[in-house]
Amino acid sequence: MTGTPRNVIFDFGGVLIDWNPRHLYRELIGDEAVMEDFLDRVCDQTWNRQQDAGRSTAEATRALVAAFPEYRDWIEAYYGQFDRMLKGEIAGSVAILRELKRRGTPVYGLTNWSADTFPIAEQRFAFLQLLDGVVVSGREGMMKPDRAIFDLACARFAIEAGETVFIDDHAPNIDAAATLGFHAHRFKNAETLRRELAAHRLL
Repeated sequence: MTGTPRNVIFDFGGVLIDWNPRHLYRELIGDEAVMEDFLDRVCDQTWNRQQDAGRSTAEATRALVAAFPEYRDWIEAYYGQFDRMLKGEIAGSVAILRELKRRGTPVYGLTNWSADTFPIAEQRFAFLQLLDGVVVSGREGMMKPDRAIFDLACARFAIEAGETVFIDDHAPNIDAAATLGFHAHRFKNAETLRRELAAHRLL
């Protein structure tokens, strides 16, 4: 880290938005053990990350249904009922985003998210319009923690890593950002984030 932070980049899922497939599948499946087995063996995060990296949700669904035809309805629900995985905003974090914006701090988004489903979030969460720029992995065909998407974000936003706080809830993304010189903060809750930003004199 080489500079005083004056910009902030937010991840979305787990930081600003409470996204979790369990919000949907607890209702569809009911049985916790059956749900966890399904999310571990069928609609797992390795599969989901391929859509975050640019594969279409339609292609992903077709491929998985072909492999697990007995789970067709649950597989098709993953993207067919994606909105039900978005429980709501994480209020404390969104309050921080709004406060940073009021103070005139440049605020950006860098998210691993499917290009096909990101419009659902854009339409539902008006606070995303506060951001001065957003990089969505599925639109770019690259994703965190790869260096390329961090470099792309810096170039597109015209910012320097050493002058930027990067906030994410996923340890590999934080480790990558720290290696690249960002002031990296692993998100746990809004209270600790607020203290961190106050220490940087951003709040």
